[in-house]
Amino acid sequence: MSESTLPAGLHPDTLAVRQAVERSQWGEHSEALYLTSSFVQDDCASAARRFAMEEPGYTYTRTANPTVNSFEQRLAAMEGTECAVATSTGMAAILLVALTALKAGDHVIASQSMFGSTMKLLGTEMARFGVETTFVSQTDAAAWQAAVRPNTRMLFAETPTNPLTDLCDIQALADIAHNQGALLAVDNSFASPVLQRPAEFGADLIVHSGTKLLDGQGRVMAGAVCGTVALVDKVMGTFLRSGGLNLSPFNAWVVLKGLETLALRVKAESAAALALAGWLEGHPKVARVHYPGLASHPQHELAMRQQSGMGGTVLAFDVAGATPEQLRANAFHVVDSTRLCSITANLGDVKTTITHPASTSHGRLSEEQRQAAGIGQGLIRVSVGLEHLQDVKNDLLRGLDSL
Repeated sequence: MSESTLPAGLHPDTLAVRQAVERSQWGEHSEALYLTSSFVQDDCASAARRFAMEEPGYTYTRTANPTVNSFEQRLAAMEGTECAVATSTGMAAILLVALTALKAGDHVIASQSMFGSTMKLLGTEMARFGVETTFVSQTDAAAWQAAVRPNTRMLFAETPTNPLTDLCDIQALADIAHNQGALLAVDNSFASPVLQRPAEFGADLIVHSGTKLLDGQGRVMAGAVCGTVALVDKVMGTFLRSGGLNLSPFNAWVVLKGLETLALRVKAESAAALALAGWLEGHPKVARVHYPGLASHPQHELAMRQQSGMGGTVLAFDVAGATPEQLRANAFHVVDSTRLCSITANLGDVKTTITHPASTSHGRLSEEQRQAAGIGQGLIRVSVGLEHLQDVKNDLLRGLDSL
């Protein structure tokens, strides 16, 4: 693989459109899509050296592919880490972290208000392999500290969380982890490197669902883990190549193109989300709005400091109602009344999406787990896209005004 010839010190916004493997002999301007399962070798000796990783070169796409490498290089440059490895999905990235950084007898501390699939993977699936997870309050660093055991090997955080947009203090959790000799992994899917770069606050591993903001148009699934060469490339990369969790070249190329407009999209969508959140706060049928960009958010100050002064592209709000049954019916009415917003659990799209978390993204959790996470039946999540803001407001008013 060729070394990059870009000058040092470039801004992440520049790296988002320029960092990649070098052009081929054909001089293509847009990064090439190498849609091939294998690579032809010059001779047996060359093949032997490349398969033994004694010289650079490509052999088989499961082990390395130029298009996938371009995506990995670009994302690592944007996150400010030494390297990245790409996976088939965001959950595959989390699984890769769990299977390589943990072993039977280890203990993990994680937030009780994370994405439902992450909670199920860490709390249920990994328990079958002897890994125990303790779930604590997302926002209370003292609770994370109190949960530390002699066998704690990892703290896993998601900030902001899905869907309540709760934050954690990355630096505080990094200190707790490192004092224990443990790793801090941070899911940065909601913020993206445009808003925050967790490695700058001490995170050891940064996880992405590239399906969300990195792609930005809801086209493909992808994931990645960013970090050091010693841990991410040498350990996780080796396992990934053996285990087959790797990203396909086509999906890598799509997300690679998505990274080129990431900063523009995230900044525009964050501005629209802030305006929409403020507007929702004034509606009589809205009980509460969850959005870090609002001064009313309990962690607004941390968000402004940790997320480059922006609240992000996703907000959630609780509709008014007296009982869980009424709250659920009211939330369903608002969602079902939309004609513009897409009713889908995906997020980070240029099209505004709307969903009812308690019955979708967190539907597999028990009611006790949902209550602990603060996810009530009246909660609605909105991922703000690039439509005209007034059209989105009118779409939500159709249901809110008729409750």
